[in-house]
Amino acid sequence: MLPATASRVENATSNAVNRRIAAGIEASVRHHAGHPEQIGRRLDDLDREWDVERTLEANAATLALTGTLLGAFVDRRFLVLPALVTGFLLQHALQGWCPPVPILRRLGVRTATEIERERTALKALRGDFKSLDGTAPEESAAKRACQALAAANA
Repeated sequence: MLPATASRVENATSNAVNRRIAAGIEASVRHHAGHPEQIGRRLDDLDREWDVERTLEANAATLALTGTLLGAFVDRRFLVLPALVTGFLLQHALQGWCPPVPILRRLGVRTATEIERERTALKALRGDFKSLDGTAPEESAAKRACQALAAANA
C-alpha cells in the first residue's frame, strides 16, 4: 500500500529530523507571538520557501538534463545518469523516499505541509481567523502561540 501524499516524506524521515523541524516551527510561532509586527515579513519568506518536492524536482531535472547532454555530446555512458535520476524520482513519488531526501531533510528542507503549518499558525496569531480567536489580548504570548499551533494542527 502506498503512503498518503501529504505525509509520505515525513513518514520516510527519521523521528529526530521530524522533531527538529517541528521544534523550528514552534520556535518561529513563539517568537512571532511576542513580535507580531514581524509576521507579515515571515509570511512573505514562507511564500518564497522551496519545499522538498520543488527542491527534488529542480535537482532531478538538472541532473537528468546534464546526463542527457553529456550522453549526446560526450559519451553515451552518461545516459545512465538520467536513468538513475528518473528511477529515484519515481521511487520518491511512490514511497516518499529516495537517496537525496534524508540529506535534504537534515538540511532543514521542509514539506509543503510543514510550511503550511507554520503559515497557518502565524495567520492565526495575526488574527486572520477571527472565528477561532477567543483569545483575549491580555493573554500571554505563550498561550496565544499554543492556541495558534493547535489551530494549525487541527
